[in-house]
Amino acid sequence: KRQRDLGVFLRQRVAQAFREGENTQIADPETCDRMYESLVRIHTNYYKNKYPRLKDTSFTGLTVEDYKMILATDILKQMEDMKKGTWKKLREKFSAKKPEEDSK
Repeated sequence: KRQRDLGVFLRQRVAQAFREGENTQIADPETCDRMYESLVRIHTNYYKNKYPRLKDTSFTGLTVEDYKMILATDILKQMEDMKKGTWKKLREKFSAKKPEEDSK
């Protein structure tokens, strides 16, 4: 899930907030502590464990594996390509230079 991953997003935000590492001055320590505790709960799957699901499917009947496949970046790109109109596809196909033309 390139550029759509929660872990990547959180790591970037933490790195941005603590650019100076341990020397970073925290304006509101209480808020920082609450955010840290929230991140710990996400990391440890606190609510997933506290409220276990009875079934591993949703109302659609799809499983977690089905959703992972559907939401994969490559599949989403293919779906976007399918949404393009015929003229747009043709224009993109013929407007790009072909590699053999560059070598002539």
